[in-house]
Amino acid sequence: MCGRFALTLPHDAMAQLFDAVPSNALPDIPNYNICPTNLVHAVHTLEGQRRLVAMRWGFLPHWYKAENGGPLLINARAETIAEKPAFKAACRERRCLIPATGFYEWTKDADDNRLPWYIHPADAELLAFAGVWQDWERDGEAHRTCAIVTTAANDRMSSIHHRQPVTLRPEDWALWLGEAGHGAATLMKAAPEGAMAFYRVDPKVNSNRASGPELIEPIDG
Repeated sequence: MCGRFALTLPHDAMAQLFDAVPSNALPDIPNYNICPTNLVHAVHTLEGQRRLVAMRWGFLPHWYKAENGGPLLINARAETIAEKPAFKAACRERRCLIPATGFYEWTKDADDNRLPWYIHPADAELLAFAGVWQDWERDGEAHRTCAIVTTAANDRMSSIHHRQPVTLRPEDWALWLGEAGHGAATLMKAAPEGAMAFYRVDPKVNSNRASGPELIEPIDG
């Protein structure tokens, strides 16, 4: 799964990288500890134009009567996304890219302590997670919401966690966003073995209140 991530690239650099028009209301960056229900950056295509916008991380199906009206849907499994009632329409019609500098996963030691790892691209400055999005409105409250698509981890990543986010190369962005016809389903697979690097970081990131660049600094152990 993917339950926490970081983003440090400036807004103008992201807009240029994705060839997207930025919204006037984007979340603050850098953010080294992006958590579920936070606003995140997302790129989607509307009326033929890519747009960099804010979305709530936590997909809200249209039938939820409140933000907490059901399970918190931060991830969508690639294996079942086209069949699950919550995601199947979005998978066909509303796909997005969610930029990240890196993300966190946890292992446990012999004493059951949670040990955080920071996973980042081995040879690029940014990850683009595959995502799906949904507009939700109830009683005058409206959100544009999203979830990150995950798949089975490759062999190297499985030493930390059995799932990993689907990450997309720049040459695949147009297909995922629906700009290049059909076939996006072929992209929902694990990244190649050497695409990611990872290292241990300080357990202070275990708290969703932690912040600052020290969260992604490597530690021994």
